Amino acid sequence: MTAIIETERLILRKFVMEDYKEVFEFGSNPLVQKYTGCPNMKNLQEAKDEIKYTWFEDYKNYGYGRFATIYKPDNKLIGFAGLKYLPEMEETDLGYRFLPEYWNMGIATEVSKELVKYGFETLKLKRIIGITMQENPTSSKVLEKAGLKHYKIDEYEGDGGAHNYYKIEIT
Repeated sequence: MTAIIETERLILRKFVMEDYKEVFEFGSNPLVQKYTGCPNMKNLQEAKDEIKYTWFEDYKNYGYGRFATIYKPDNKLIGFAGLKYLPEMEETDLGYRFLPEYWNMGIATEVSKELVKYGFETLKLKRIIGITMQENPTSSKVLEKAGLKHYKIDEYEGDGGAHNYYKIEIT
């Protein structure tokens, strides 16, 4: 499978159906899901459905989406990172999720900087946003390190919560 983005430590590529066990590994982990607003996956079928009905559809409809993230030193799929078009907001969101054993290694910052570059240079986007729960200051710091600036606090998808919204734009 062809790399979309490659760094010294990471390969980002499109998901394939054969990734479902790894998707279940991070998608069922309560620590990974804690600040996402998504429930933990309960079975392998949910992982297959996420690949087929979310990520494959995003690739088909928008030409991009969340990508499988492989940590090269371990040759392991550790989560996802990517840009996701949010049609209800007409925005492109930068997001990632990784297994906890790969936290605090600078991976999220490394990949987020590359995704911003990819979004502007390859996809020719004019603006990228990031949304974090206020209880997750670590992700807010990652977005700031990637060049995004805080611009508002608002709910997300009508959840009534207070989320931090970040953006970076080409002017």
